[in-house]
Amino acid sequence: MLPQAAWRLDASPEISEDEVRVRVERLNLDAASYRQLSEKHGGDGAAIRAEVLEIVGARGKMHNPVTGSGGMLIGVVEEVGPRSPLGVQPGDRVATLVSLTLTPLRITDGLRDWDGRGEQVPAAGTAILFGRSIVGVLPADLAPELALAVYDVCGAPALTDRVVRGYDRPAVAVLGGAGKSGSLALAAARLAGARTIGVVRDEGEAVALRAAGIADVVVVADARNPVEVAAAVGEPATVTVVCVDVPGCEHGAILATAPGGTVIFFSMATSFPAAALGAEGLAADVTMLIGNGYVPGHAEFAVGLLRRVPAVRSLFEARLARD
Repeated sequence: MLPQAAWRLDASPEISEDEVRVRVERLNLDAASYRQLSEKHGGDGAAIRAEVLEIVGARGKMHNPVTGSGGMLIGVVEEVGPRSPLGVQPGDRVATLVSLTLTPLRITDGLRDWDGRGEQVPAAGTAILFGRSIVGVLPADLAPELALAVYDVCGAPALTDRVVRGYDRPAVAVLGGAGKSGSLALAAARLAGARTIGVVRDEGEAVALRAAGIADVVVVADARNPVEVAAAVGEPATVTVVCVDVPGCEHGAILATAPGGTVIFFSMATSFPAAALGAEGLAADVTMLIGNGYVPGHAEFAVGLLRRVPAVRSLFEARLARD
């Protein structure tokens, strides 16, 4: 059984010849997982922290049993097996570019420095990277917390860029356009020549996204309300990118997409049966893609966007300040 599908992993710190051990400094819980935990515990930080510790202790990895998702981490390389293909050395400060749902993880500090009220989690412990893992050395010009936030969603802008470039002058709608993956996807689409539509949940997010200037049009709609989303987008988009962290957004994305268009689902809250059956029931001739988080060169692409588009960096920094 592969590690993502396994219920429990062996998180002991000893490594095999093709593995790498990382001393953990910070986790980044994915948005869907953190939202689920926060709603379950009514925002009680101590209860959220206790459940994260329980999950990691029981499973040997951060694999939320409700959402099926995890996140990623940053840390310092401690030991490298002689047959590791990852190209890192002891002392390198790195971000794992694979999910915590398949990363053996051991927490040793009880998460004492985390108040449970944000997605980024100061932590001490160890993590193991396999030979087929992906890892990136942290860029020197970005704060570790900022780099972690970007790397957590770096698959979204890279895949958006690839899909958008397959159309001639497309319109791209991004649900959750003011969030981390959403803002990067909008920036990527615009740089690829698309007309961009940012769909956000409230006027506060709309103000921030309009100020960023990465969306040609910004609209407010509840992503869980299909008719509202379709009406807000107006003329259907060529490509619709779903970057929200709540369930129930599949049908709105499908309705907002033109025949022959593409819907990219990046949210771990997505129900793929609902998406497939919903498209069938709506007689929607759209291609639906699962954003799997990996495109060759995705980390460098996302960091490059952050450097090229200062407004996106500002959105990320504002979010980190709130967290």
